[in-house]
Amino acid sequence: MDKKAPPGNPSRPNPLPGCPMAAAFAAIGGKWKLTLLYWLAHGETHFAGLRRRAVPITPKVLAGQLRELEADGLVERVETGPVPAPVLYRLTPYGATVLPVVEGVRVWGEAHLRRSSDEVSPAVPMSCADRIA
Repeated sequence: MDKKAPPGNPSRPNPLPGCPMAAAFAAIGGKWKLTLLYWLAHGETHFAGLRRRAVPITPKVLAGQLRELEADGLVERVETGPVPAPVLYRLTPYGATVLPVVEGVRVWGEAHLRRSSDEVSPAVPMSCADRIA
C-alpha cells in the first residue's frame, strides 16, 4: 500500500463501484478500524497509546490500519517534532462524521454481550463501555 495515498484511497478500489455499503466497508470495515475510531473519539493519542488500548493488535497491523484510515481522510497523523518525537493521531472533522455509526455499533455490541450472562460478568468492566460524546 502506498503510505502517501491521497484522500479517497485509490490504492484500495471499491470492490463494487457505485455501492455505498461497499464504500463504507472499504473505509471502516475490518477487525480494528471501528475500535481505533472509538478510541480516537476520546481524544488524540500517540501510537503506543492506541496499541495499549487495542491489545492484542500487532504494531504492523496497527500501522496499516492507521494508514488506511488516514488515506480515507478519517484520521490525521500529526508529527510533533523531529524524530524521535512522538506522532499523534486524531480524528479529522470528516472522521467525526462516522462517530454515530461507531456509537451505534458499540451500543449494539454491549447489548449483544449482555444477551449471554456467561460472557460478561458484572465484576469485569468493559473496556469500550464509555459513550462517545
